[in-house]
Parts: sequence; C-alpha cells; structure tokens
Amino acid sequence: MDADNIVPFEASSPPARSSSIPMKNSLVEQAAEIVSDPLVLINLVSKRVAQLNTGRAPLVDALPSTGFADIALMEIIEGKIKLKEQEA
Repeated sequence: MDADNIVPFEASSPPARSSSIPMKNSLVEQAAEIVSDPLVLINLVSKRVAQLNTGRAPLVDALPSTGFADIALMEIIEGKIKLKEQEA
C-alpha cells in the first residue's frame, strides 16, 4: 500500500449525553409497572433514545450526566410519552 492511499480515521467522541450509559434499575422497574410487556418497553425506550440521539429535546428535566435511556424511562414514568393504542 502506498502512504497516499491511507486515509486517517478518527473516532468521533460521544455526545455529552450518551446512550452508552447503563440504565438505572430503579427506573426500569418503575417504567415496567407502566409498560408491563418487556419487549414493548424495550422498543419504546430504544425509539425514544434514537430520537434523543438525533437532537430531540428531553421532555423532563435531567442532569447533563443522565443517559438517554434513563431520560426515556423518566419520560415514561412521568407520563410524557405513551404508547399509541392501535385500532382494531
């Protein structure tokens, strides 16, 4: 390989709030009381985390060190986001 064919790669740093911070068990347990199906809860949290990663603003007050998954769980607990009922 020629040196001029090499492109340097720099890994980007994660955003100030990151989805890589583990979720707090207490928040998971509280949210599970509201959304009882674990698969639905996982999907709801992951979709909200994706929105937060693209720059959507949190709907709850949170410290800058709070992870996106915890923010999504707090939003569920506080009733800020809910499942849309499907029509039969």
